[in-house]
Amino acid sequence: MELFQKVEDKLHELNIAYQLVEHAPALTTEQADAFIEGIDGVRTKTMFLTNKKKKNFYLLIMDDAKRLDMNAFKEIVGENQIKMASEDSLFEKMMLTAGVVSPFGLLNNADKDIQVYFDKEIVNEDRMSFHPNTNEKTIFVKTTDLFVFLDSIGYPAKVVEI
Repeated sequence: MELFQKVEDKLHELNIAYQLVEHAPALTTEQADAFIEGIDGVRTKTMFLTNKKKKNFYLLIMDDAKRLDMNAFKEIVGENQIKMASEDSLFEKMMLTAGVVSPFGLLNNADKDIQVYFDKEIVNEDRMSFHPNTNEKTIFVKTTDLFVFLDSIGYPAKVVEI
């Protein structure tokens, strides 16, 4: 099944409304933002992170304009070292390529071994935007509905101050 179709099917199953914008492939956050200019919702970046031994994996969602303090995040998750996971790990864990990472990729994580974190600054926003497992679409979903989605697939999210 196509990766986007899995997202759409799950959202329909949960009766979660969303707004979908189709566009040319977005290769950068700047390009993606240009395709959705004027539409209400937090522009997010989702980072797939791992520890030094590549045994623990983290999905961190934050405002795309904010810079991640890796030292602060490693303290939050109790690791000695945190780094961006490799493209190979990303594909192995979520069947995604760089530039397409989003919480919707968790649908493809058979091992259920990724911990999900949200930056506190964005969780009170009404809507968030993500690539729904393809960089040719952007989906806007209510923040509360996103948490329902995550809970329904077994990923309770933690809210942290970055």
